[in-house]
Amino acid sequence: MSECLLGIDLGTSAVKALLTTLDGAIVASASAEYPIEQPQPDRAEQAPDMWLRAVAGAVRAVLAQAPQNRIVAIGLSGQMHGTVLLGADHRPLAPAVIWPDRRSVEEVQEITERIGAQRLYAITGSPIATGFQAATVRWFQRHAPELWRQVQRILLPKDYLRFWLTGVFATDPSDAAGALLFDEVRRDWSDELLALLEIRRSQLPPVQPSASICGRLCEEAAQALGLPAGLPVATGAADTACSLLGAGVVRSDRLLMTISTGGQLAQPCESVRIDAQGRIHTFCSALEPGEGRAGWYQMGAMLAAGLALHWLREQLYDDPTSVSYDRMMALASEAPPGADGLLFLPYLVGERTPYMDPTARGVFFGLTLSHRRSHLIRAVVEGVTLAACNAYGVLRELGASPRQIVLAGGGARSRFWQQVVADVFGAPVQALRTAEQSAAGACILAGAALGAFDAVEAAHAWAHYADPVQPDGERHRFYQERLRAFRALYQRNAGHFV
Repeated sequence: MSECLLGIDLGTSAVKALLTTLDGAIVASASAEYPIEQPQPDRAEQAPDMWLRAVAGAVRAVLAQAPQNRIVAIGLSGQMHGTVLLGADHRPLAPAVIWPDRRSVEEVQEITERIGAQRLYAITGSPIATGFQAATVRWFQRHAPELWRQVQRILLPKDYLRFWLTGVFATDPSDAAGALLFDEVRRDWSDELLALLEIRRSQLPPVQPSASICGRLCEEAAQALGLPAGLPVATGAADTACSLLGAGVVRSDRLLMTISTGGQLAQPCESVRIDAQGRIHTFCSALEPGEGRAGWYQMGAMLAAGLALHWLREQLYDDPTSVSYDRMMALASEAPPGADGLLFLPYLVGERTPYMDPTARGVFFGLTLSHRRSHLIRAVVEGVTLAACNAYGVLRELGASPRQIVLAGGGARSRFWQQVVADVFGAPVQALRTAEQSAAGACILAGAALGAFDAVEAAHAWAHYADPVQPDGERHRFYQERLRAFRALYQRNAGHFV
């Protein structure tokens, strides 16, 4: 019987459960999906109870695969920015509002104007966007005042899961930072922002280090999961912060690019670096700062990466589920670079970096009668990658100079997409082979909280990569021209989206 760590990653579209040994070997994994509800076009909601059922199903599936192993600690990771409002009975008062939600456009503008953009960046390290907890809370205050008066607790998704597991209210610096109510330097809730938004500190959970034991598995949750009560549960971290650990990207010489539902570029840094123009986010990492540790990271976020490819598959095929993404990538490879003049803006749900524009919309530009499915698919892959490179330009302007790009998420499984990334960025790309890196990061935090190992050392030891894909110089020069056209296409149409 081996001692194991259980990592639970509460994602946007599914929960993943991962069981590892203390030296990082994967024992078992499982997932359970759930939908994003959209009662109105600008809404994105999920029922917290649905998360709990999915977690129970995924954990039980993992245990069935490895019945002889003994779990010694649980670590948590979760989707950022979302809002769960609890009443006096500690039950949700409404569906959770999650990060793709766009109802709070006016509230984003109000908060930014009231405190001032520069002051907001100085405190939080980030501009505010729709779907962020601060904006969502303000929306409820203005549009659902009777419900707001009942709110006793405001939690992020991962922290609601932990409350169910342990009965303890807590959060960590990395997830709290994404709420945009947090002081990045002090690593605590901002009294100035709480006063501005009329939020009581007692409504927010205490902040604890990610690699600390914050509670133990309670009897009710233990029965639902099929685990013994009393297991230690680590505080955990936001999914991007956990992903950096699981990917072994804990120094500034590497850049993590994730192509999942959304897309992210994450660059670790040892000090707070804030973009005065508010084009990127600077958030706390899962590591406590000091002794050369990267206690923060800069992030560029794209709202529709894999989501754009999923949308295209839904439109192109009568039976989308019968068409694999591998088949789509093979078809895309038949079209030439540049898709014979077809350019795609992947702004299907607005965009964050570098525009912070919730009104941005998707565009196919340059369509002709000669374009086929292969061109459309290639244009989407290139458009998502150009959007990421557009965001990377801001990181580079602020001093980022990684020697290597680590590619993660569903897009990392495609050799074709790896090559497109290498050619667009003009840098070597290594696909991450570590399964479920956010859940792996949660396991690392659980083991570090137990004192079994150092989190940074484990991050380096646990991550595994494919052979690097080298860029083609001629294609890189071609894509630099496409990037200029890509930027111009947005800039010329930004005032016309509806």
